[in-house]
Amino acid sequence: MSAITQHATTPTSPIRHTLRGLRGTMLLMQWQVRRQAQMLPLMVVVQTALAVSTVLGYGILIGDVSPEAALFLATGAPTITLITVGLVMTPQAMVQSRMEGSADWLRTLPLPRGAFLAADLTVWTLLALPGLVLGAIAGALYYDITYQLSAWILPVAILVSLTAAAIGYAFATLLPPLITQLVSQLLVFLLLLFSPVSFPAANLPGWLRSAHEVLPIEPMANLMRAGLAGQTFDASLRDLVVVLCWCGAAVAAAVLALRKRG
Repeated sequence: MSAITQHATTPTSPIRHTLRGLRGTMLLMQWQVRRQAQMLPLMVVVQTALAVSTVLGYGILIGDVSPEAALFLATGAPTITLITVGLVMTPQAMVQSRMEGSADWLRTLPLPRGAFLAADLTVWTLLALPGLVLGAIAGALYYDITYQLSAWILPVAILVSLTAAAIGYAFATLLPPLITQLVSQLLVFLLLLFSPVSFPAANLPGWLRSAHEVLPIEPMANLMRAGLAGQTFDASLRDLVVVLCWCGAAVAAAVLALRKRG
């Protein structure tokens, strides 16, 4: 971190200022990775447990799972793990940083506020990707299915992970720590039971289906399903636009909150 401080306090030209911001972002990313290194094994365990419990839990509730339902569950598990890391683990980590004072200390460095956001979102986006693999493997093994992967599955997975992390980061910076923790716990409940990720949207009441047309969870699930099983499921351009809009809005809200707090 001393390298960040030394580099950030050196007078620079506009070009060097940009390079300073890029290097500062890279150093912040390294700091975040090292900071989360001890938690990484636990995060992998949690993502594995979440993926397996999603696949097995819904299977137990449904009972005799048809091939169509099995594919729905198998493609939903990776989506749930990606979204959960972004909407739950990311804001809780941000709350911890705010309560221990490290978040405020980092903002004393003369680096662009976007550098802090870019570093955090990059790290949390990458940390969520193992959940995609673990969830897909759990579903494939349990239901004995074969995926039809699309060429764009990795960019879609990164977009979904980034969007979830950006939303979680945004409300973690805008809300008080206690409220943030309560909201993140509520989102787990809503995600697992009332979001059409592991079951069709047709199972929901009409008003909730209408709400999910503008919320990002169903479009993210549609994109992931189409990427994992493109011969069975498809996603529309509208799904992509909704996710991109939510991602952009969350990033903008987070940057504004960071600047205000700075």
